[in-house]
Amino acid sequence: MNTLIGILNHLSAKNIFIRFYKYYIIDSILIVKREGFKSLLKKRGWKVFAVVIGYYTVRDTLFYIVIPFLIAQGIF
Repeated sequence: MNTLIGILNHLSAKNIFIRFYKYYIIDSILIVKREGFKSLLKKRGWKVFAVVIGYYTVRDTLFYIVIPFLIAQGIF
């Protein structure tokens, strides 16, 4: 895990996705490993559920609606 953090430190700190991954996702994983899921919910609150629901909504929309629609239209 420290190697991954070291690699991320060398990348551009201005990139918002890298900062999001570095400070939110890795930190959340470490909280779950050290203190448990209940502690993560206490520290992050509803944002955990918002991120998970948002991720799966976007992913499933692309896989099950947009891509089949484009295939049916002959575009893809």
